[in-house]
Amino acid sequence: MPDAPSTATAEDTLRALFAEVLGVPEAGPDDSFTGLGGDSILAIQLVSRARLAGLVLSTRDVLRKDTVRALAAAAREPERTAPADPPQRTGRITPTPIMHWLRELGGPVDTYHQSLVVRTPAGLRQDALETILQALLDTHDALRLRLPSGTASAVWEPVIEPPGSVAAAGLLVRTDARDVDDAALPEVMKRHIAMARGLLAPQDGVMVRAVWLDRGPGRQGRLALLAHHLVVDGVSWRILQDDLVTCWEALSRGEEPRPEPARTPFAHWSAVLATEAGRGRRMAEAGAWQETLRTDPAPLGGICALDRLAPERAECTFTVTLPSEVTVPLLTGAPSLVNGTVNDVLLTGLALAVLAWRRGQGGGADDEGAVLVDLEGHGREELTEGLDLSRTVGWFTSVYPVRFALGAVDTDDARSGGAAVGAALRQVKEALRAVPDKGIGHGLLRHLNSLTGPGLAARGIPGIGFNYLGRFPMGDEADWAAAPGHDFALDSADEGLPMAHAVEVNSAAHEGPGGLVLTATWTWADNAYRAEQVRALADEWFAMLTAVAAHAQRPGTGGLTPSDVSLSGISQADLDDFASQLGELL
Repeated sequence: MPDAPSTATAEDTLRALFAEVLGVPEAGPDDSFTGLGGDSILAIQLVSRARLAGLVLSTRDVLRKDTVRALAAAAREPERTAPADPPQRTGRITPTPIMHWLRELGGPVDTYHQSLVVRTPAGLRQDALETILQALLDTHDALRLRLPSGTASAVWEPVIEPPGSVAAAGLLVRTDARDVDDAALPEVMKRHIAMARGLLAPQDGVMVRAVWLDRGPGRQGRLALLAHHLVVDGVSWRILQDDLVTCWEALSRGEEPRPEPARTPFAHWSAVLATEAGRGRRMAEAGAWQETLRTDPAPLGGICALDRLAPERAECTFTVTLPSEVTVPLLTGAPSLVNGTVNDVLLTGLALAVLAWRRGQGGGADDEGAVLVDLEGHGREELTEGLDLSRTVGWFTSVYPVRFALGAVDTDDARSGGAAVGAALRQVKEALRAVPDKGIGHGLLRHLNSLTGPGLAARGIPGIGFNYLGRFPMGDEADWAAAPGHDFALDSADEGLPMAHAVEVNSAAHEGPGGLVLTATWTWADNAYRAEQVRALADEWFAMLTAVAAHAQRPGTGGLTPSDVSLSGISQADLDDFASQLGELL
């Protein structure tokens, strides 16, 4: 067991890391991670940075201990010895559930990617940049993944090649941008990204490309990193961005950059998933997933009936932004009402919006008030003892259905921020808390278990997919910070790739000069819904989120829910009665 570091020293380190990760001026010993706007994705980033600073924590620690003081007491020092049986890092790996999910869409995916654009130091040399990129490629195994049979094959057999097998110099394109002003940079970079994405080649192991706009010795340049979605996700970009900083600092000191390797390599993780899919405790979940996916006839309440959902991707998408004055109380105040998370809040708004929108579309009401959503999670769950995925790059996303049964909701009262909001928030939180291991079991049973997979596949999928990518700082002008004017970590799919859902919502919180805002990109299949229908739903969602934010600022709202207490058989009504009686006594 590693020693516990000095509590005072650990507190100082964690206070600095809280401020850094959460984008706040400072954090005190009793400040809460979630109370300052933290979520599970930022918790992973905090764990990663804490390890680099010599403190070992788990994401579970961060979300449960919550305060700086409690986390400092729980922190440990890193292990000083390597494991006796080092985990697999290279070679052939078992395809993960999300890889199967992508393959089953049945369309072209060779250039399906995400990208990150960052500021580069003024005067950066090409050889230094190539050295940094090479360090990333050699450290993070997934970036060297190859699909020998190609993405068009009916069976994918991914292989992770050894360090040194992919040369950074061949992946980097430098462009002289000394005459390009700041305002024009995003459009110039957009054109170069479009060209670079066409050079991705999973069959040849070309999973990464880089574009550098060199602006000379006097001004910051721009670096775009493009990676096939098979090898990165939203958390991975945060890891890579941190490594860009540490590699540059090492080079500046005249040292060779050596980012810390992942404690749990991606290849080992894929083996853990394959084993987990066959465990009896996991297979026991199959009935619950079948019940969640039972057919519901209401629009966006049930299963997609179309075999191929085909959007005109250039036209069937739009992005909307919730202003800072609504976003701040929504993301930092509303979750604490029910000891919940940002996802609880966003999905409460979405469930209420779907019910109101459904009635406006002539769908009527149902007694259950059911809304079925396919939810994306970060997928980095602590399934077994000793897993540490805080430094592992790869595509970990889990996709699982959740059924919210809100009953006969008064949507007019909800829209005005009334009691219906609080009731819905408690119900949504409890529905999400009831999902074991944040839904990772659905993908395991659907894609990696031959006994349970066919039955789950026959149930189909929800009509709407939702993903919250977390919180991203966008106003920092430091070297290697995310550059303005570029979408961060949003998927860019190949033309002709069918959609998994009739409507998909990808949202993220961005911290910029104008404050914290929530952005949401809506994409829909034009053979499922008309543009005006989707826009009406998007407007309804933001109206409900505004109502949630208003409700959060009313005195006397909030309280515990059954999952917060250890007493079995206690209901929400019991807790509400207790709170009422306590209030009368006080």
